[in-house]
Amino acid sequence: MDRTRPVHIGRQALYNAEGHVAAYELLFRDGPHAYEATVRDSAATSRVIVEAFTAFGIEELVGDKLCFINLTREFLVGTLPLPFTPGRVGLELLSGIEVDDELVAAAAALTEQGHRLALDGFRGDEAASRLLPFVHFVKVDMQAGDRRDIARIVDTCRRIPRIRLIAQRIETPELLELATLHKFQLYQGHVLSRPHLITTQALNPSRLARVRLVTELAADDVDLDRAVSTIERDPALAVRILRGVNAAANGLKQPVSSIFQAVVLLGIPQVRQWATLMMVADLADGDETVLTDAVVRARMCQTVAERRGAGAGPAAFTVGLLSAIGDLLGGPAGALTDQLPLTHDVAAAIQGEGDLGEVLHEVRSYQRGDGRGDLHGDLLAALSWTNASLSEPEPAQT
Repeated sequence: MDRTRPVHIGRQALYNAEGHVAAYELLFRDGPHAYEATVRDSAATSRVIVEAFTAFGIEELVGDKLCFINLTREFLVGTLPLPFTPGRVGLELLSGIEVDDELVAAAAALTEQGHRLALDGFRGDEAASRLLPFVHFVKVDMQAGDRRDIARIVDTCRRIPRIRLIAQRIETPELLELATLHKFQLYQGHVLSRPHLITTQALNPSRLARVRLVTELAADDVDLDRAVSTIERDPALAVRILRGVNAAANGLKQPVSSIFQAVVLLGIPQVRQWATLMMVADLADGDETVLTDAVVRARMCQTVAERRGAGAGPAAFTVGLLSAIGDLLGGPAGALTDQLPLTHDVAAAIQGEGDLGEVLHEVRSYQRGDGRGDLHGDLLAALSWTNASLSEPEPAQT
């Protein structure tokens, strides 16, 4: 089984009246040749959220621009969590969604929390019009009717000053001219740009770790040390939690030196939300052997650093873990560390600098079989610790 897997996401630009990219819509894509979404269900939405924030990094995808993500009813009414803070993501209510009292109340609550909502494919129907007081953007389907229909829809929306109008499905120059005539704020469609498929490599996840973590976080009295230990034993989950710090920071960059610090900074509720969403999104099995090797390296770095007084154990564990992840993903170490909110010492150590960098170099050399140090005892201890940790029984089903 491959140690990594390609992940894909579609990205389509939205342009302002001056022709500059003002926002992006992120779209589900299930393969390298999938230029259109094959499904638009909750699993697809989960995949888009998880991959955008934790596989790519939202800043890598959209920079400082707003992005829109299609949401199914389950996310809007709270059945599935939204693991990011309000403001960065436009929550797009899919066209055709059933509008009832529960959904209207959910839209009002999300707006009150500070989220920005977008109503997709609005055609002026009475049911969808109930949502207009609570949305910030309305996407008008430029193929929804003739010129009189479009004018009527635009007039309805402009009665609410807060609403910004987005002309969507602009497929011809004539439709672009019509949208320009009505002075939409944003423009989206194939005549301007088609969705662009973006691909990166991500570690295969460990489903067992997801089950363990969600079970542990569901307890009334969460054992923080045990939860952190569960995250540390799954490198794919660890790097996603670290990236989750960026996702939740809402512009506040606070570097961390350990998984424990990242979990404390995120808070148990947000870690629980990310772990739950990952369980929905992660459909592939992980390569447990490769991931075990990564945890062994992390544990060796921790024990060697503690024995030699080279640095704090949790920081050394994080250095070893992230270096192994970098090796699995390929590319320079800086390509990974630049995406994570790490302290300077930890980021430098992953690139071989400082006392922890020396520990990492020695451990990696020993693992490759070309090291001169006597780390046999550290290796055996790390193997014993890792095997004992990963062989814990799966939590009972409830």
